[in-house]
Amino acid sequence: MNRREFLAASAVSVAGLSGCLGRIGSGSDADSNPKSEEGFDTVERYGAHVPLAPISVVHEWYEKGSAEFADARGKTQYDTSHIEGAVLSPAPDGFEKDDPISRWGKKDRIVCYCGCPHHLSSMRAGKLMNDGYENVYVIDEGFWVWHDKGYPIEGEDTSYSPKSYEIDGVADSASAGKTAWARHPRSGQREAAGIRGDGSYSLDLKFYDVTPQSTITVQTPEYTVKGTIGDLSSGTVTGT
Repeated sequence: MNRREFLAASAVSVAGLSGCLGRIGSGSDADSNPKSEEGFDTVERYGAHVPLAPISVVHEWYEKGSAEFADARGKTQYDTSHIEGAVLSPAPDGFEKDDPISRWGKKDRIVCYCGCPHHLSSMRAGKLMNDGYENVYVIDEGFWVWHDKGYPIEGEDTSYSPKSYEIDGVADSASAGKTAWARHPRSGQREAAGIRGDGSYSLDLKFYDVTPQSTITVQTPEYTVKGTIGDLSSGTVTGT
């Protein structure tokens, strides 16, 4: 199918929504994948099984100074608040030139993280594992649990906690295993989600300084839909 762009008003049909953390686990891509050597759940990204490290374990690594941290979100989110000492290396490939991770050793313990809760971070981690980094993890619960626990963060507005907007959509089942994206063009913020076997996907947006009237795009391999966050989060995006 050719990529098409539709107004949100013609792209949304009424459907129920579920919470971000409620969609993690049961029925997810973590369930059918092998455990890591430490017994962590894993998700498959780009052929690599990425370990989902519990936040309690990651915090211990942080306190001991035994891990490097990479923020897989975008510059706006990173500048607003990030784990203290973390570098910015956006998913999936980092920066084309002078990515800060390139200064780390292949055997260094690297922890990637993102917002809700580990899709972008596991994409970044999978790419790093394919590039030969041997000790890569992601924070299972994501950055905002770290933030809410009062663990060390820094940035321009560390007290800010974004509203969560939930967008459900359906693509052709032929797109299963591929990625759906939501982007806020004005700020460059973005979020991603895997497309399930039946073509459905769920995007959980925790964007800085947006409102229900803010315009975003939702993109799958088949279609691109443009509309306000309010309209797109009020039903199921279908691209028809």
